[in-house]
Amino acid sequence: MIEIRSAKRDELRDLFAVALVAFGSTSGWDDRRVVEILRDDLVFVAMEENRPAGYVALTRDPDGAVVIEQILVAPGHERRGVGRRLLSWAQGYAISERSPSLRIVVERDNERARSLYGRAGFQPAGAELLELVLPSTPLP
Repeated sequence: MIEIRSAKRDELRDLFAVALVAFGSTSGWDDRRVVEILRDDLVFVAMEENRPAGYVALTRDPDGAVVIEQILVAPGHERRGVGRRLLSWAQGYAISERSPSLRIVVERDNERARSLYGRAGFQPAGAELLELVLPSTPLP
């Protein structure tokens, strides 16, 4: 069973370790940037059997859009729906915050991720920017 919840401050070191294992050898990896995101953004963690199975880090653009700064699935937890659940959680959060859209930057050559986000309704909004326009709910 996968539980998604807000990350606790004392879990951030473990989440960094998960990110390092998952992406530390890829081009563009930046220890400092990952630490800043984990420290400063709103982070939701997917837990499976009391271990981090992945996380999503969210921030806001000045226009109110919610931006996925990082989303990852921990090695060993792939193909279990963790990524889809985290993406759905981010969308639900953005809707609850009355954000006009949910955005994510995806490298042009990352066809696997682009396909996943496309199936979730994201549309190109720039060379590497994908955006999901969210339903608007009138204020009570």
